[in-house]
Amino acid sequence: MSDSVIALVGLGNMGHPMGVRLLGAGRDVVGVDPDERARDRFAGVGGRVAPAMGEVAADVLVLLLPNSDVVESVIGEATDAGVLRPGSLVVDMSSSDPERTRALADRLAGARVDVVDAPVSGGVGGARRGALTVMVGGEADTVAAARPILDVFGTVRHVGLVGAGHAVKALNNLVSATHLWITSEAVTLAGRYGVTAEGVLEVLNGSSGRSGSSEAKWPNFILPGTFDSGFTAGLMLKDIRTATGLAAAAGLPSELGRVVEALWDRAIADLPAGADHTEIARWLADRAATS
Repeated sequence: MSDSVIALVGLGNMGHPMGVRLLGAGRDVVGVDPDERARDRFAGVGGRVAPAMGEVAADVLVLLLPNSDVVESVIGEATDAGVLRPGSLVVDMSSSDPERTRALADRLAGARVDVVDAPVSGGVGGARRGALTVMVGGEADTVAAARPILDVFGTVRHVGLVGAGHAVKALNNLVSATHLWITSEAVTLAGRYGVTAEGVLEVLNGSSGRSGSSEAKWPNFILPGTFDSGFTAGLMLKDIRTATGLAAAAGLPSELGRVVEALWDRAIADLPAGADHTEIARWLADRAATS
């Protein structure tokens, strides 16, 4: 894998800094994106670019795409263009549906194309620093082959077979969405008692109520009023629904998960399209102010 050509498909909020990390590691990367501005930005840091799969020759496809529909469309284009061939490796780092990931891997196995799913957590800042958590699903030898690429992005956790990475990512985001919501409610309520948001967070972060929301999202994106984590509320809801759908398919209860799904669904109906998921805190505060 050290001299493989990598096609990085998706040069958005996460794809661009992850592509920069690969370039910094000396990898041969072609950034693929239909958005000319995204291509120009990546070319500006020394990357080669292409608008579509038909103009790419690569050994590895790293996918950073919104969902399974787009992933399957890109795989279809890559197959038709002859980019995927025996021995190719697909690394799906998108927020895909785990069952569809398994089906895709089974289908590509017939063409002797290997697949690992490797979604990440850590946001745009983590992508820039190479400090992401990479949740990987796949056969041990395939994951080992992908490690030289994945290690560039942060800490690799091999969680199971194909599909397991996407399942864990969805479950992680269900937990994340839950603690962001309740942390935001707690900060708003404490304000009624004259406690500042900073004061509440200081206590939470030194106590058992701390979480990724209190330690990172509130201080970095909500208190400054930037609401620019780089991950939309719509994508968070998609992952929540994936997680609760997994529970339903397994016949397992997810009572709190369903409540969280309904709450986020209601909030997103009020938020502007493309709103950052940290906007939930402002939405809750605005709602409390008018209640």
